[in-house]
Amino acid sequence: MTHKNHIGLDPKKSEELAEKLNTLLANYQLFYINTRGFHWNIKGEKFFELHVKFEELYNDSQLKIDEIAERIVTLGYTPLHSFTSYLETSTIKEQTNVSDGMKAVKHIVESFNVLLTMEREILHLSAEADDEGTNSMVSDYIRAQEKLVWMYSSFLK
Repeated sequence: MTHKNHIGLDPKKSEELAEKLNTLLANYQLFYINTRGFHWNIKGEKFFELHVKFEELYNDSQLKIDEIAERIVTLGYTPLHSFTSYLETSTIKEQTNVSDGMKAVKHIVESFNVLLTMEREILHLSAEADDEGTNSMVSDYIRAQEKLVWMYSSFLK
């Protein structure tokens, strides 16, 4: 008989998922801080439009950060919780002093592509682990972000 963790999942698969979720968490933390900086520093013709959009993005990211961290705990592991570990783990890099709207939006689209790649990998692993909780959460993220990529990419044209 296979051993199960406290929520009825394979412990080895749960550990792998927690590791991937920690990487996703680190990337969301960098995405959050970058969009917060874009919100504060944006200038130019599209200021009012982008200022609001960047606020929507960082508020949404803040909710996802909490959901991801809580999912890691639910799986029985510890979420990363230091900026040092976020910087070491994240593929998304810090963006500083970006005030040009086109440059900020380009970075947002690139960051969404990083997040989507990770989320699709997690979706595959969570399906293999019969982890419907992680699967459902990440599936919702993917659907929403694909639409945002379309919208922000349209802005760049």
